[in-house]
Amino acid sequence: MLELFSEPVLVSLVGLFGGILLGLAARIGRFCTLGAIEDLYYGENTLRLRMWGIAIGVAIIGTFGLSAMGALELPDSLYLARRWNPYESIVGGLVFGYGMALAGNCGYGALARVGGGDLRSLLIVLIMGLSAYITLGGPLSNLRISVFGETTESESVQTFAHAFSDLSGFSVETIGTTIGLAIVALTLSHRGMRTSPSYTLWGAVAGLAIVSGWAGTQWVASNGFDATPVISHTFSAPIGETMLYLMTSSGNVISFGAGSVGGVLIGAAVGSLYKGHFRWEACDDPRELRRQILGACLMGVGAVVSVGCSVGQGLSAFSTLAFSAPLTLACIMIGAAVGLRQLILGFGPTA
Repeated sequence: MLELFSEPVLVSLVGLFGGILLGLAARIGRFCTLGAIEDLYYGENTLRLRMWGIAIGVAIIGTFGLSAMGALELPDSLYLARRWNPYESIVGGLVFGYGMALAGNCGYGALARVGGGDLRSLLIVLIMGLSAYITLGGPLSNLRISVFGETTESESVQTFAHAFSDLSGFSVETIGTTIGLAIVALTLSHRGMRTSPSYTLWGAVAGLAIVSGWAGTQWVASNGFDATPVISHTFSAPIGETMLYLMTSSGNVISFGAGSVGGVLIGAAVGSLYKGHFRWEACDDPRELRRQILGACLMGVGAVVSVGCSVGQGLSAFSTLAFSAPLTLACIMIGAAVGLRQLILGFGPTA
């Protein structure tokens, strides 16, 4: 493969493949972060949230399976190579979740809606990508660093699998795979999941998309000559990265993130056309647009602070069983719950 494609092109193709799977899961399987939270809190329906259980379980099984086969060096992955700061997870997760509720979607969900013809979501995507880059390396970067400190390399592998391995003596891969299988089994214990195979199928597809990212980037990193980061899907800074590439492609190289973003758009468009849901839509309510713009800004900031969005931490980081993942995902859900309550019920006392 390296004889046919340059390393940046190859990793972008890896991102493109997984992104298409995620786009299809969003539009055909209705795999959506905010939708799952809304169903849980206000629809009393847990099926879409349980899709996340399948996705997380499959991603964990696949990731630790790759490690067992020597096809993935877990300590080299993005979320384990840096020191974890729990305050980043808490603050970033809450801000991202609240912004997600205001915007009406996370970055991944907004991309999927763009693929279905929603021009309102295009604005959310652009503003979120810009906000993420402003926080990552722009005017807000110094404030972020002064509050949370400089990013440093981790002195130990910060995962639940490694912690339990040290306590039990079992291998990291055995612990990780067992946890993944337990999550899948627990999710499938719900009768609704067993009688609704499409939820299980598309949750598994989303999980496999994450595994494909780890496998592909690790292969390029191991066999190529460039310093290729070992990463999987996330949709915060990569959106800004894609915007930057589109503006500077003649003097820049394509990346995994750009391929991933493009893949979600393609997969979502195909899924929308398949379901007959493709419609051009625009915003006709200025107040709604102002709220969505604010939400997109908060999502960009929150995702950079927490080192990942609902997909980046909720799936990619979770697949490695990183300490940061469950805390960040829980804070995203809390932030989203607060935002949804504000939008639906207000903050006054309920009857």
